[in-house]
Amino acid sequence: MIIVEAQKCLCNLVYNSSFAQKTCCYNGCIEGILLRLRTYKDPKIPHEVKFFDMRMLFLLTALCAEIRPKVRCQLHGLTYLMEVLDLILKDNLSQGNTSSGRRIFSKGSRRGRSNQESCNAPCLRDEEVDTACEVLKVLFNLTVTTDKYGLDEEEEAHYMRLVSILHDIILSDTKTPEKREDLLSHTIDLLTNMPMSSYEELMTPVVKKDEKNPNVYEGMDMEAINTLLAFLEKRLEKPHKTYQEILSPDVTTLSECSRANSTIRKFLKKRVLPPLKDVMNRPEEGTTLRNRLVKLMTSPVFDVKELVADFLFVLCKENVGRLIKYTGYGNAAGLLANRGLMLGGKANTNYSSDSEDSDTEEYLKYKDRINPVLGCYQEPAPNPMEGMTEEQKEYEAMQLVNMMDKMSRDGLIQPLRVGEDGRPEPVEHILQLQEAIQDSN
Repeated sequence: MIIVEAQKCLCNLVYNSSFAQKTCCYNGCIEGILLRLRTYKDPKIPHEVKFFDMRMLFLLTALCAEIRPKVRCQLHGLTYLMEVLDLILKDNLSQGNTSSGRRIFSKGSRRGRSNQESCNAPCLRDEEVDTACEVLKVLFNLTVTTDKYGLDEEEEAHYMRLVSILHDIILSDTKTPEKREDLLSHTIDLLTNMPMSSYEELMTPVVKKDEKNPNVYEGMDMEAINTLLAFLEKRLEKPHKTYQEILSPDVTTLSECSRANSTIRKFLKKRVLPPLKDVMNRPEEGTTLRNRLVKLMTSPVFDVKELVADFLFVLCKENVGRLIKYTGYGNAAGLLANRGLMLGGKANTNYSSDSEDSDTEEYLKYKDRINPVLGCYQEPAPNPMEGMTEEQKEYEAMQLVNMMDKMSRDGLIQPLRVGEDGRPEPVEHILQLQEAIQDSN
């Protein structure tokens, strides 16, 4: 088809030429694409035309950031693009292209408002997934610079509806697993730009009570949240070299959802940090989701380490003692040092006051023998100074001080102590460590 070939040529020109980018931004090209969006209901318009329309719009909004406000506000791009996503889902349901097993019911979407009962989720064809992914990428570009904390009521309503559509996309199925991963990946990327108030749209009220459904929590269907968590688990199986790229959006989304909504946070805590039973092994050892996330708290990749630690900290209601209980002080030290919490306490009080911890019999049995640094049970060790005289103890202590002082002067180590701000600070002389110990006592 001539139109499709022309679209391909334009996309290549825009990608490779700054002159073509500027020309297409101001020659009515964008207005033409958005005008054609209104005709997408016409079944005669081929999927290829829709796909390359969205690819062109993605390239322009990615390479020419100055046009984003115009597309989003003046040309009502946000609204029209949401309609495209909604239309893809709606057409599948009307044609009976559904997937049994997943249920879909979003109070903010058209399907949620029109149906009194939940229905099967749509099963998208590959070409529909490709178009939807391009739309999601454009929406990401349009919302990436949005002030999430300064929205008016109308803007907030737009984002609430957008997240309700994303909820339905998360539960949608695809013909191939690869396409589902692409769809979820771009959906999660977009969710990172959403205001915190909109995350409640990822939950839906339970229409009919089902006590056997593990995804029902506090009267809400949490299947979309559980899907995001399952997606994170799947990505943890990927090679470590790609963690920064593939884990960051998912962990960020789950952290922000947990911070914004107590129901989501409690549901995720139940799945990620269930009551402790295994107290014999270190928190980072094992195959559970908790084990794998705790292991990442000491990852050499700074962004991954920070995001994972923040996620677990939020699940613990930003309570230092609770975080140490589940991760061990050694794994949590980096986060606590950066936030000035090495002396304990709570970083944020904007959480419900009710206690969510219920200690297991295994934990209570060995609680007094759990090493807080390791985060697990440790056999009582013999006292190395047992049988020594006071003079011998003093001699060994001075030997240790002298060795540490020499290593410090040689630049091999940098002794630190916890300052008044709760952060580590360097000491000029090794004896300052003794002063810090005396002050803490």
